[in-house]
Parts: sequence; C-alpha cells; structure tokens
Amino acid sequence: MINFKFAFWGTPEVSSQTLEILFSHGYIPSIIITSPDAPSGRGMQIHESPTSIWAKEHNIKYLKPDKLDNTFIEEFKKIKVNLSIVVAYGKIIPESVINIPTKGTINIHYSLLPKYRGASPLESCLLNGDTETGISIQQMVFKLDSGPILAEEKIPIEIGETKAILREKLIKLGGKLLCGILPKIIDGKITLTTQDENKATHCKKINKEDGEINPSDNSIETYNKYRAFADWPGSYFFVSKNNKKIRVKVKEALLENGLFSIKRVIPEGKKEIAYSDFLKQINTSM
Repeated sequence: MINFKFAFWGTPEVSSQTLEILFSHGYIPSIIITSPDAPSGRGMQIHESPTSIWAKEHNIKYLKPDKLDNTFIEEFKKIKVNLSIVVAYGKIIPESVINIPTKGTINIHYSLLPKYRGASPLESCLLNGDTETGISIQQMVFKLDSGPILAEEKIPIEIGETKAILREKLIKLGGKLLCGILPKIIDGKITLTTQDENKATHCKKINKEDGEINPSDNSIETYNKYRAFADWPGSYFFVSKNNKKIRVKVKEALLENGLFSIKRVIPEGKKEIAYSDFLKQINTSM
C-alpha cells in the first residue's frame, strides 16, 4: 500500500459504512469525492452527506463538486490516484474521469450482474421474490453497470428479510469482498470476466408513489412490496375515516400461512398503533 493511492466516491450511509470497512482493513483513501450538501428531512434543512461527515471525522481530504467539469478534472488529476472506488456516488461519472486513475475505476453493485443493472437492485430482487442475491464488483465503463466483473459472491434471501436487513448484509459482504481483491488489483493480478449481455436486466429508480399497496391484493406480491419498501418509501394504503381519505403506513407485517398480515401501522397524523386496534377505530367511525 505504500505507493498505492486510491480515491473513494460515495454519498449515502452505505458509502460511509463501506469506508469504515476499508479503514478497518488498513485501506485509507487519499481523497474522498461526495455530493454537495443538500436539503433533506421534514424541514428540508441543509445536511452534509454521511460520507462527507465520515471524511471529516477521519481527517481525510474530501471534495464536494457541484459538477464534474474541467476545473474538477484538473484538480483530480493532480492527486494522481491509482484507482477510484465508487459506492453509491449518486451522479453519472464522465468517461474521462473514469479513466484518469492508472488502474481505472471500480464499483460495488448490489446484485449479481448482469441481473438488475440500474438504481434499485435491492428493491428489485425483493419485489420479484428472488431467493438469492449477492455482490458484484465491476470495472466501470461508460455504460450503466456493464463493465467486466472482478469478483462476485452470492447469498440467500430469507423470506422474512426486508431491504434494511438485506442491505446491511450486503454492505458487509461488499466491503469484505472489496478488501479481499484489492491486493490483486494493486499487484495487477486480477482476472476480469465479461458480462453476458444476453442475460442483462434493468431496474428503475424507486419513487415515493411505488410504495402504495392494496392489502387485499395478491398476498405474496404485497408482502414482497412491503419487504422492498420497508424503510423507504415505505408501504402504505388509503382508507376513509369520518368521510376523509387518510394515508396509513405499514410499520410491521408478516406472511402468515400464505396471507399478508399487517401487525402495526402509523395512521396519517397519528402515532404507531396495532393494526387490529386501528381497524376497530375505523369500524366505530363508520
């Protein structure tokens, strides 16, 4: 590692968690590139990204460029990194930037490529009821998630796992897999495997509206939506109460004897409540 310098590109918590794994194995980035501070939360206050916060806490130089323009490119070139590692950066990285490091740019992707190229591989495998998923580490090219594979590892998906549970498992797996292949990348002894374009599938970006469910729809499909959207955007449905349409968020649900069973909900403007108690309230108001 003495003469090896790498840049890390990432923005959300999954990125900062991966940085922590790299750091614990002795891999310290020379520079971290993350997204600019942005509004978030109910009050839409300006917040730093988790990756930016991690960089400051560990006293590592970081950049938060608005654009990956010529000014940024010239500054990035001066750092002279051997490798870029990308984990959920959140913006398209130009081909000219991908190719700056001497050993190129690699990316951790949370699916078994070429399956589920795109923005929502975790949600997609749960929505489709897959029984396994995994991690792919790919050499980035300027075509979405289509670069050659450096390493892959599979894990089973348990029926009760939500996105939050599966994400934590995959973050740990991805970090471990990355640390395992970095010595081979440094020594120039890594093997690349070309993706089979005939097997490629793509997944879309998830929107808030995707979380709406109908509790009386197909139980398996509804439960898979709940699992996929359990943390964001959340699964929700609408009911009429006192001649008013209200939004009800599903906080906890199970698949019991093949049936979608809601346990706890958060009615709009109210605190969390047992679903059975909520139904009593609805029936009383009708």
